[in-house]
Amino acid sequence: MDYGVKDVLRMEVAPALGCTEPSAIALAGAAAAALLGGAAPGAVEVWVDPNVYKNGLAVSIPGARGASGLDLAAALGVFGGDPTRRLEVLETVDDDALAASRRFVRDNGVRVHVEREHPGLYVRVRVAGGGRSAECTIEGVHDRITRLAVDGQAQPDHPLVHRADGEASGLEELEAWLRTLGLQDLLDLLDDLDDEDLAFIEQGVAYNLRLAEYGRKHGPGLGIGLGLDRLVRERLLRQDMVLEAKVLTSCAADARMSGVNLPAMSSGGSGNHGLTAVLPIWAVREFVTPRGDTEVLEAIALSHLVTAYVKAHTGRLSAVCGCSVAAGAGATAGVTYLLGGNHHHIAGAIKNLVSDLAGVICDGAKSGCALKLATAAGTAVQAALFSLHGVNVQATDGIVGVSPEQTMQNLGTLSCVGMIETDRTILQIMLEKQFDPE
Repeated sequence: MDYGVKDVLRMEVAPALGCTEPSAIALAGAAAAALLGGAAPGAVEVWVDPNVYKNGLAVSIPGARGASGLDLAAALGVFGGDPTRRLEVLETVDDDALAASRRFVRDNGVRVHVEREHPGLYVRVRVAGGGRSAECTIEGVHDRITRLAVDGQAQPDHPLVHRADGEASGLEELEAWLRTLGLQDLLDLLDDLDDEDLAFIEQGVAYNLRLAEYGRKHGPGLGIGLGLDRLVRERLLRQDMVLEAKVLTSCAADARMSGVNLPAMSSGGSGNHGLTAVLPIWAVREFVTPRGDTEVLEAIALSHLVTAYVKAHTGRLSAVCGCSVAAGAGATAGVTYLLGGNHHHIAGAIKNLVSDLAGVICDGAKSGCALKLATAAGTAVQAALFSLHGVNVQATDGIVGVSPEQTMQNLGTLSCVGMIETDRTILQIMLEKQFDPE
């Protein structure tokens, strides 16, 4: 089956409130609780794969006033979430739901289990109450509910359950199709963008800019973006397009990772990927004179396409920081396009970025992600500028291939095969930290 740019945007780009891992857990909790018809929950059990555990452990949850925890995310979904809102499930959480969730967690109402050997993204939540129990299972994609059950009886016709012949299988088919493409094919897809697509991309810019503006004004989280901004005002750093990309992107990450109740427009299944894929290109826009807004939106569309292409090779979650290498590759492609680069320049920029950032690990979602997003955003601009001036990493260097396609495929091999033990080691370190009183 052939797909097009509209399909990539529909399946890979979507609003997400807060980090997608706690949101997925909250969605599963909310969906399971909804099956109990309002019965008060007595116990909640959560099963997650290692990467969901890693990414959901320390990141702040929207509506939770800076609090974190997989147990709290599940409880918030159960007591106040709206499963029909998908990854914006926690938008309906109020003070009463937060208080009830905190009490429930404090009373050991939630138990969390790590399915250490489970491949791919996996979340299962069981809610017991009123003498009954309900379960929700999410697999493969953060908001793909594959099974709902009440007292062990599956509910295959429930409207929240994805159909096997619909979007659930469509994403795998889309990724298989993406893996058959080359960079020129991705560039050619830009010709198919219509006004509806451009309006959707522009909406994503607005979402991510709101997060950046909040971070720049309030300095939540680690305050990386605001800190860089202050260094400019103190004349310790000089403002340029590289630094502005770092500031804008890290400001948004500061806000999102601190649980600010504003959605991000995600890319490749991740809100932070969306920030990296969009905001460096928008920052560069302030330093150049594009022919019009359409050119900027086309550059962002290319960024989403390249991000999706890399994720089709690396998988949704891995030990490699996707914000750096997947969304970073997308961003550098988009920046190069916006600066007038051709296929050769975009190919060189992607290889430059992968050579630079392939070693960045993912050790879970948390406030420190703002540091990695700042690095990815700045490197994306730098890699583009290097390529435009003839500086290109050669195929003799490390995992860099003779083409951008081979380079991104090599990155997938590194993520899916070479980093398995690294991922286990990261998880073990994080699990042991839970018993450290410091």
